[in-house]
Amino acid sequence: MHDDRSLVEARLKRVLDERIRPAVYPESVPLKVAVWHAPGEPVPVAEGLAAEPEPIEVGARWGAPWGTSWFRVTGTVPEAWAGRTVEALLDLGFDENMPGFQCEGLVYRPDGTPVKGLNPRNQWVRIGAPVEGGEQVRLHVEAASNPVILDYHPFLPTRLGDKETAGSEPQYTLTRMDLAVFDETVWQLVLDLEVLGELMAELPLESARRWDILRAVERALDAIDLQDVNGTAAQARVRLETVLSEPAVPSAHRISAVGHAHIDSAWLWPLRETVRKVARTTSNMTALLEDEPEFVFAMSQAQQWAWVRDHRPEVWARVKKAVADGRFVPTGGMWVESDTNMPGSEAMARQFVHGKRFFLDEFGVENDEAWLPDTFGFAAGLPQIIKAAGAKWLLTQKISWSQTNKFPHHTFQWEGIDGTRIFTHFPPVDTYNCSMKGSEIAHAARNFKDKGVARHSLAPTGWGDGGGGTTREMIGKAARLRDLEGSATVVWETPAEFFAKAEAEYPDPPVWVGELYLELHRATLTSQAKTKQGNRRSEHLLREAELWAATAAVRTGFPYPHAELDRIWKTVLLHQFHDILPGSSIAWVHREARRTYELIAEELTGIIEAAQRALAGEGTRDLVFNSAPHSRGGIPAGGAGAAAVPEPVRPAPRPGGGYVLDNGLLRVEIDARGLVVSAYDIEADRETVAPGAAANLLQLHADFPNMWDAWDVDEFYRNTVTDLTDADEVTAAAEGVRIVRSFGASRVTQVLSLAPGERRLVLDTEVDWHETEKFLKLAFPLDVHAERYASETQFGHFHRPTHTNTSWEAAKFETCNHRFVHLEEPGWGVALVNDSTYGHDVTRTVRTDGDRGTTTTVRVSLLRAPRFPDPETDQGVHRFRHALVPGAGIGDAVREGWRVNLPERRTTGAAEVAPLVTVDRDAVVVTAVKLADDGSGDVVVRFHEAHGGRTRATLAVGFEVTDVTVTDLLERPLAEAPAPEVSGNRVTLRLRPFELATLRLRRA
Repeated sequence: MHDDRSLVEARLKRVLDERIRPAVYPESVPLKVAVWHAPGEPVPVAEGLAAEPEPIEVGARWGAPWGTSWFRVTGTVPEAWAGRTVEALLDLGFDENMPGFQCEGLVYRPDGTPVKGLNPRNQWVRIGAPVEGGEQVRLHVEAASNPVILDYHPFLPTRLGDKETAGSEPQYTLTRMDLAVFDETVWQLVLDLEVLGELMAELPLESARRWDILRAVERALDAIDLQDVNGTAAQARVRLETVLSEPAVPSAHRISAVGHAHIDSAWLWPLRETVRKVARTTSNMTALLEDEPEFVFAMSQAQQWAWVRDHRPEVWARVKKAVADGRFVPTGGMWVESDTNMPGSEAMARQFVHGKRFFLDEFGVENDEAWLPDTFGFAAGLPQIIKAAGAKWLLTQKISWSQTNKFPHHTFQWEGIDGTRIFTHFPPVDTYNCSMKGSEIAHAARNFKDKGVARHSLAPTGWGDGGGGTTREMIGKAARLRDLEGSATVVWETPAEFFAKAEAEYPDPPVWVGELYLELHRATLTSQAKTKQGNRRSEHLLREAELWAATAAVRTGFPYPHAELDRIWKTVLLHQFHDILPGSSIAWVHREARRTYELIAEELTGIIEAAQRALAGEGTRDLVFNSAPHSRGGIPAGGAGAAAVPEPVRPAPRPGGGYVLDNGLLRVEIDARGLVVSAYDIEADRETVAPGAAANLLQLHADFPNMWDAWDVDEFYRNTVTDLTDADEVTAAAEGVRIVRSFGASRVTQVLSLAPGERRLVLDTEVDWHETEKFLKLAFPLDVHAERYASETQFGHFHRPTHTNTSWEAAKFETCNHRFVHLEEPGWGVALVNDSTYGHDVTRTVRTDGDRGTTTTVRVSLLRAPRFPDPETDQGVHRFRHALVPGAGIGDAVREGWRVNLPERRTTGAAEVAPLVTVDRDAVVVTAVKLADDGSGDVVVRFHEAHGGRTRATLAVGFEVTDVTVTDLLERPLAEAPAPEVSGNRVTLRLRPFELATLRLRRA
């Protein structure tokens, strides 16, 4: 059989490009244009509308980086166009290949009513259908000249990522400002031909259906008079009716299309610009919903909804109406689409608390799904958090980006560390910006891995990041694909409708246990260290503020700062967005984040100190407040008492150079290079450091990934390494051993210390970092034979292998932990805890010194120096604290991890402070003590089993309780939960491994 397809495809492409598409707008007249450039940051809408613009011509350059320009376009509809459909075509200088990553606009009527957004694939504004002729047209465009930061070939360092360094050079050329006749018949013909041409390209050569389409397309093209496309388009459409009406086969794959516009809450633009991106997109989508009765649009991230409510009330009114109609759907139930690897336990819980509560309060909508299409991997503790928030489904597609291993399922049950399972779907279309192209639809059907047992998948459809969302062209294509032979079928549905169908047809899907690790973007665990430190410290300050404010409220009547804590939590949650916390945003974003974290720390410290003053009273006694969930120094968790300030162990000279720190529990030898050559557990008679090796070893790698600079570290970075063993200074100091090193343009100062009575070597590290494209690690080679190690995650920990038996294990060469990693042999282990780092790696090597033992090396990732998108990433001074804990069991690792993150606070007062609640088992960790969010005055306590075993414990309550209720994360009673065992002020807790629970305690 002769293949004519290539000839027909070539003919179709040329006729579409050169004749048919231009005929969609057969007549046009220019509009008059004037512009006013706002002098600084964006101005209120009323100010922009009232400003007096100056004339500007098409072809003129406009728009300094990050500027705002208000265009006024005016004109008159020609009388001769009466009875026809007329649209304004407003091209600000768009590059249609990059929707969402360039200039954008929001169109207003003169009275300030928003009309719709302007984007590269959405440049039209309907004037009338039909017009009478003679109408006066006056529109205003709030145009953002956001610079193009993203350039895939290659990623080049740019100063455009911060308004302070971006300069003032105009970024765009005004391209078209016209009134034009819109020929809907020609527009429909374009969609007919696109759908059929794209379907034909996906069908096999021997397919009869392909040949039917090919001949029909030929006949349609023959029917077109290339000098009179508008006059012959209807005739051409008639010749396509038969092939467009052939129904899909019963076994066709079924796609639920969900209108979607994935908007990064910050990335290559600052937070303030996302506020406007959301306004433009929601304006677009509410307008489209009015025109398209079958269309459904879903939007996640409660923060973005709140921005519309608070900053664009005129858009908000339209959104609320569309939600009430069931067409504009809140989805996801989280405050933002956050990173899920690095946020701590409570922060991950609060993402759902604040997200779900917003949608409940504003719309009465309860979300059953978590919606995280773009997050860079998923922590193993997440399933039970989703369930504890009252949800049951998860959607993501990011795992399709993995470089090494292809995930084996698209629909499955995901099991977390406590055994909770969540029904999960990965859209096989492999994008969250589906545009209804035939290649995308065919890929989804071919790619779907659950054929034979399931038939449904989901396609998030629309341009994101300010690209305008779903377009009328996508809806037109979907209509043709609703029931079309040779294609998967497409229907618009809400996420909940999809999940209900998918779960019903696949009641026993396969199970995936443990983290959903993304084999890409591993460097996001390290990039922008100050952003990560700000997050970690804010999380712990919030714990302290809630704990002490609640304690003071119950004990003294202290006014609990509900509003302040709510606002601060939402700010912290916003900055956990998956391009802020991971360090992959422009310089402007991280500069603002650093300042925000400073203000958060200042305000929370004020709340903590005020509450502690109220609790301690007036007096001169030295008191220590213990915010950690375990007792220390005789002070109970959540209480305050008298405690002496221990003097650190004084260094003693070491034979051969260096110093020894010895407190009777540990003897640590630091050689003349400032390296730890021995950390001896005296009681266990056991050495921690591997023979012939040295810990506290700083290692420097070249770091130039193949593509995504701030996001990626590729495994070949390990091919070259420089051990930083030369020391400028190794001296004894009052607080321990002080070590100074210089390398490149950078300098490291460390203090290694040992406290009396503690089996913990503390390493305080200050790095004045001025390297470029380098990766700094801190290594601890340990004399431990372990095939796996424990890594803390939300509400527990899980194990990763130390070996690389399979490609799945080998791909995890950089992974995330929270406060600790822990390795052990039966009866003895080692923990490495940290106060603000996340990325690390663990490797095993067999020693060749005759010992035949195994060295297991733990390395923490300190700093990187990528140049894109922030060319000054991490330059400057950084401070880290780590602690090596020899002889640690998993309980010791948990306890020491909390302690290093929640140091004691010292003050003076009159009396000791008893805790509100205490637990009699270290395995039960209280993560939050607070007053209920509803203002009732009830005390809410959240806790989990942290050691990985079943436990029975007693929660003692330090006030009179009238009722104890088991609740979900939103502090609502759990109907299915067994009634707690209560005796007086004691509650019996029975927990399975890593189980999370929340109690609500009503005060008398």
